[in-house]
Amino acid sequence: MDPARLEQFKKVAEQYPNDEVARYGLGSLYLQTERSAEAEAEFRAAIAIKPNYTAAYRGLGRALEKQGKLEEAIATYRKGCEVAVQTGDLQTKKEMEVFVKRLAKE
Repeated sequence: MDPARLEQFKKVAEQYPNDEVARYGLGSLYLQTERSAEAEAEFRAAIAIKPNYTAAYRGLGRALEKQGKLEEAIATYRKGCEVAVQTGDLQTKKEMEVFVKRLAKE
């Protein structure tokens, strides 16, 4: 992961703090660099801006999982599935359902 890319996303998110796509992108980069707590904050910000952003729920769940917050991750995925039904984002819903099943078995 190129550190310059992360810095670019940080600058964009700072410049456009109410842009859910910028916050989601920054969260995704934080996840890639194993900075789960920072990823969690960015995904939460994206959801606060756009509560029906299903991909942000998926990202938030992943960030929570990586921090060992499994019950919260499951709850996040379930909420994301509800939102996905409302928005018609069935692919993301299927992905989150798989994550829930996997975590429920652990």
